[in-house]
Amino acid sequence: MRLPFAATALALTLSATPALADWSETLAAARGQTVYFNAWGGDARTNAFIDWVGQQTEARFGVSVQQVKLSDTAEAVTRVLSEKAAGQDSDGSVDLIWINGPNFLAMKAQGLLHGPFVSDLPNARYLDLTTGSAATTDFTVPVEGMESPWRLAKFVFVTDSARVTTPPTSMAAFADWAAAHPGRMTHPDASNFMGATFLKQALVELAPDPSALQAPVTDATYATQTAPLWDWYETLRPNLWRQGTAFPENQSVQQQMLNDAEIDIAMSFDPASTAAAIDQGLLPDTARVFVPEGGTIGNVSFVAIPYNAAHSAGAEVVANFLLAPETQAHMQNIEVLGSFSVLDPAKLDDTARAAFDALPSAPALPTLADLGPTLLEPHPSWTTRLTEDWARRITR
Repeated sequence: MRLPFAATALALTLSATPALADWSETLAAARGQTVYFNAWGGDARTNAFIDWVGQQTEARFGVSVQQVKLSDTAEAVTRVLSEKAAGQDSDGSVDLIWINGPNFLAMKAQGLLHGPFVSDLPNARYLDLTTGSAATTDFTVPVEGMESPWRLAKFVFVTDSARVTTPPTSMAAFADWAAAHPGRMTHPDASNFMGATFLKQALVELAPDPSALQAPVTDATYATQTAPLWDWYETLRPNLWRQGTAFPENQSVQQQMLNDAEIDIAMSFDPASTAAAIDQGLLPDTARVFVPEGGTIGNVSFVAIPYNAAHSAGAEVVANFLLAPETQAHMQNIEVLGSFSVLDPAKLDDTARAAFDALPSAPALPTLADLGPTLLEPHPSWTTRLTEDWARRITR
């Protein structure tokens, strides 16, 4: 589907700095390339959106997109690492990666990224790139132009309002709710990013000094800041589904459990996913999103280009297209994907703003105001330490 201002998309893509001639060289080099876009493949709507992006970039710029569907982003990182170890510093198999947090930090620290390139993208004009903005920081790590934003994510909980009229209002309250409704909630395995985010959400709320989470973890800070978390979790766990001895593999499995009335609470990193699932018949009409009163963790999803990408020019064209106002409005459409845009509304013209204003809504689609404050992600090192600790605790 093309939005009303689709006819202006090419002009929007080619305008702004850098000089048109420089970007024209990138477009010329990219024509005929196939970009191997390594992205988590667990969500059908995201996969369909990536397919649409490929159709558009091929039609407009002669750049096709082949999604390499990952179960874990670390798969692509490992592939790039292996190529570097083998001396394959060009013609790499990974052109573009949907990446965040620990994986970005690992690639950046080991010199595995192409760039900086974001300032070379004409559509970066629509971003807030001031120091410290969401588009310039990934899990507290400065992006420094080495990855480009493409969608907003915010952690939310989902329940069937026909069965749960008063959901927990804080992470601490989840323990009390589970005690009153044993077996009716769970969380994905913490080896999955959704399960890890559940633990981080609780950590941000329960840590004695949440600001400590913004720095790399140390033995001392870990012991101090996570002590309340693990006390809480030991109280919660026996009242989880199957007494906390088994956990759903990922968000999709947990959503199916909610739909089957096997549990009463699920979770997502996409506030629009509940409305979309209702539309697809995957959740009851009474499913609704809720968040703790203090807000939830949110972040920007980025794409990065490996240092040895075989088709880096094509990857830049795709990254730029992802930032086009037309693309961002299409993505935010609940009938397409529903993910909130990363663009700065103040930088959009009247036509682009009108396209966003005209997007459809749904009873289960929250507004940004409904989602409450956005809490900062901890430094990536906390995620690694938390998930390793969780794995030890549930097996002893």
